Amino acid sequence: MSVFASLVERLADLLQPLFATTATAAAIVLFTMLVRLAVHPLSRAAARGQKARTRIAPQLAALRKKHAKNPERLKKAMLELHAKEKVSPFAGILPSLLQAPAFLLMYHLFSGDRMAGHALFTAPLGDHWADALSHGGVFGPAGRVYLVLFAIVTAVAVFTYRRTKRQLAAQPLDLGQPTPGAGAIGKVMPLLSFATLITVAVVPLAAALYVVTSTAWSAAERAFLFREEKESTGGKGKESTGGKGEESTGGKGKPAGGKRASGAVATRA
Repeated sequence: MSVFASLVERLADLLQPLFATTATAAAIVLFTMLVRLAVHPLSRAAARGQKARTRIAPQLAALRKKHAKNPERLKKAMLELHAKEKVSPFAGILPSLLQAPAFLLMYHLFSGDRMAGHALFTAPLGDHWADALSHGGVFGPAGRVYLVLFAIVTAVAVFTYRRTKRQLAAQPLDLGQPTPGAGAIGKVMPLLSFATLITVAVVPLAAALYVVTSTAWSAAERAFLFREEKESTGGKGKESTGGKGEESTGGKGKPAGGKRASGAVATRA
């Protein structure tokens, strides 16, 4: 923890000429981005694992339906499918777990009193939203800082909500077996992105800056990683469709044209 704190303090010293009194707040944002960049390879691994699980999800669903009354046969068939497709049942989960310690460490660093004595404009980094409300209200100097953070979080949450809804529509939630309430879970999951608003409201401002930065990074990172998959899939589909279309249309068109021409010659004769 002390190592992280000293790194943030050194980074704040470097940013002092550019950001003056808000150098520590800028250091928190930049330090969070640097850590997220360092663990980006793990995020890519997690995304690959999620794509692999999504790819074999229809086959797993078919196996569950086929061996619904034989759990042992189902387990064996699922293991065989994972081995055949070279997909680990834990693909995507372990990389996500490996990122957790760094994120928890940063959260505890910024939610403690180590950032006390610094401010973001007029809002002390050690204060909470309740402190801002008691010193000027919602539209007071410190309150306006929180309003900007809430606006950023809301924009990111709406983006994440829409994206999650589209993903669940394309690939419904699969909990491995018929589970009561699975439909309700699928409806609640997209709304979890708005929980960050509560977090920002109750943690110190330093931790709120970390949460907002990390959440925005996560949304942009996932959009980028899964956009690559969409583009590659779209390119293959376009190529195969175009190829088939040209072959079928061209093949049928020529013989048809030939028949019409023969008919016209016969009529003139």
